Amino acid sequence: MQNGLDRLLATYCSPTLAGIKPASLVSCDRNLYPDLPQRLKEYRDAFSAREIHFEIVCACSARFLLLVYNKPQLERRMADPQVQHVLRHFAYPVGQPLDVLLRNLKRRIAMSKDFPHEIGLFLGYPIEDVVGFIRYAGKGCKLSGLWKVYGDAEAASRLFDRLSRVCHAVTRRVDKGETLLEVFAA
Repeated sequence: MQNGLDRLLATYCSPTLAGIKPASLVSCDRNLYPDLPQRLKEYRDAFSAREIHFEIVCACSARFLLLVYNKPQLERRMADPQVQHVLRHFAYPVGQPLDVLLRNLKRRIAMSKDFPHEIGLFLGYPIEDVVGFIRYAGKGCKLSGLWKVYGDAEAASRLFDRLSRVCHAVTRRVDKGETLLEVFAA
């Protein structure tokens, strides 16, 4: 029997699981995955050697918002001076360990009436695209795909294609009965 959570994660998180992106974000319907917090233990155990983490960053009555991240990649991303410059603007304690930055992100998600769009920095989106989206409120982008592009549209288009191919390939394997652990086994 197909594991629905494996398929959901394959569809939205494969680039992170494959080491291409530092993090992915997926919304999990509570009606479909009411036991998600408990089920994440098996994923954490299975992917711990690869330093892939599964963390619920928001939970409401309708859904869980799950951040799947590669800890070393995300730590490098958060150490980037340009990323830190943008995060400082949103009162993140730059230079602090990743868990402190993630706590701040969770707080911003919980307290913001609008979604905190700096999350794109955590997800590995190009800095100019995150800043452009915030500055122009999502309007006037050069390209819209997995995110809205305000910088290099040609490079973003190639990356969108690469990320989509990875998601489709992994999803096909899961649809054929493999688990995520089998797909990503070393």
